[in-house]
Amino acid sequence: MSSTSSWAIKPRPISRRFTTLEGWRELGNGVYVARNSLRIFAVENQFDPESYNGDHTSWTHSQRSENGSLKASSWSSEQDWMASLPGEKKGTVAIGEIVEDEVYHVFGNNERWGVVAMIGVAGLFSGLSSNIFFPSLDAISQDLKVSLTTVSLTITSYLIIQGISPLFWGSLSDTVGRRPIYIYSFVVYIIANIGLSFSPDFLVLLIFRGLQAAGSASTVSIVRNFSIAVGPVLGGILANFFGFRSIFVFLLILSSIVLIAIIIFLPETLHSIAGNGSLRLTGIHQPLIRGIQKEAPYMTDRDDSYRPKRITLKTFAEPLLLLTEKDILLSLIFGGTVYAIWSMVTSSTTGLFKQAFGLNELLLGLVFLPNGLGTIVGSMVIGSLMNKSYMEMESKYKETHGLPADYKLPKKAIPADFPIEHARLRHTKWITVIFVVGVCCYGFSLALPSLVSRPGWIAVPLTIQFLIAATSNAIFAVNQTMVSDLCPGKGASSTAINNLVRCSMGAVGVAFIEKMIMAMGVGSAFLGLGLAMIGVVPLAVVQWYWGPEWRRERIRKNTDRKEIEK
Repeated sequence: MSSTSSWAIKPRPISRRFTTLEGWRELGNGVYVARNSLRIFAVENQFDPESYNGDHTSWTHSQRSENGSLKASSWSSEQDWMASLPGEKKGTVAIGEIVEDEVYHVFGNNERWGVVAMIGVAGLFSGLSSNIFFPSLDAISQDLKVSLTTVSLTITSYLIIQGISPLFWGSLSDTVGRRPIYIYSFVVYIIANIGLSFSPDFLVLLIFRGLQAAGSASTVSIVRNFSIAVGPVLGGILANFFGFRSIFVFLLILSSIVLIAIIIFLPETLHSIAGNGSLRLTGIHQPLIRGIQKEAPYMTDRDDSYRPKRITLKTFAEPLLLLTEKDILLSLIFGGTVYAIWSMVTSSTTGLFKQAFGLNELLLGLVFLPNGLGTIVGSMVIGSLMNKSYMEMESKYKETHGLPADYKLPKKAIPADFPIEHARLRHTKWITVIFVVGVCCYGFSLALPSLVSRPGWIAVPLTIQFLIAATSNAIFAVNQTMVSDLCPGKGASSTAINNLVRCSMGAVGVAFIEKMIMAMGVGSAFLGLGLAMIGVVPLAVVQWYWGPEWRRERIRKNTDRKEIEK
């Protein structure tokens, strides 16, 4: 590779940098792709193709100063920019030189959408399995002759395993591949549903419920909230007409169909194993359909020098190290508290509404609809608000630092002085107020027989449930985005540790909610939860005022460590 560089002479579309994971990685490494050409730039003094105006006379460039902020520089000519590069300008490409750019993937349109459809359906099982169970809690209590408090332990076990499992599955999927993990986890899930379908007593139910959580925890889907909404409705219908075990038979049949489709059709997509899909694979990495299809002409054998990644203890422990960072820990505790309270609301719904309104399993399933709709609405609304807040902060930052209006701050290398905490937490105040008020009022809407007996009163606690679900899931979205921003380049680790803290705190809450209601009464129990939430609000306040300084300190330490390693 030559040692000089330039952007393409003609403007090239570069949207792929922002629509693929590999594109973001290339952006962070100073690699820019233009159709069939590859351009590589020195990261420390990097030419910005976004600001190149195409007239070969001038362009603007942003550099990171010593304090981590960005500043603008400009060159009057291509030669001036070349002269500004330090040293020997290694790792760059000669002006006009064309380098063969490997296509990100070789999948056709049908195969690409087939992959999206399969992993989308597979991702439904996590949310579906956790919520389809709720309407039948009372039926299980009567069938297995145990208390409702005891049955709630199945929710606790599910949450605990669901929190721990992603640390295992996620780390393995980055090492052994995506396809094997889908197959292994679905085998575990199917075995769990077989055991649940024939569970003769509560102990068997408890054990296999945890195993079911382990099997479903490897899947993630952007339509998860949809499964949260429809899961209890399906569960209520099945439990009402066929008994609670029919729920697990249904999940067994559905998951078996998905597993068969995965084995036959799903290709391996991990780049370290399959490349862009053109490598000839064998064994579990090869979908069965490839054995009867005519091989594509672009298929090639793997390089003999390939060695699979080693699995070490550090592979699984790395996400836990994020708990040592003060700002990340505060965010996790705040979000985990909200998740615990929301879980306590949903897990207690079956018993409370059956007692207050005398509903059967079918109607109990419908009772969960406002909660499910709230999760969808809350996530959608806060997503739009966060995007707007970020763009406003970004515009102010660019104006302050003299950066071009069309310049985009790098998401994986956020400047140290950019107030990302304020951009993300801007709407947390009013969302938290609605959440706290909703939780405090929720218990009393179910506590007074004189109110509960009124026609149509059921709409009141259901409306409050909608507000609790919407605001809690809005906080979840803010919390997850905030933690991801604080851990650039560690998306999998931040998601895993967030899931671990949430599910662990949720499991504790679910284990105690029935006892709290029996000891304190439903009104006082949820009032206490609302007051507990007020107690953790200062964590968000601390994050707002001191979080930016903690983040800058972490960036300085990481920079110093990298300099020492050099």
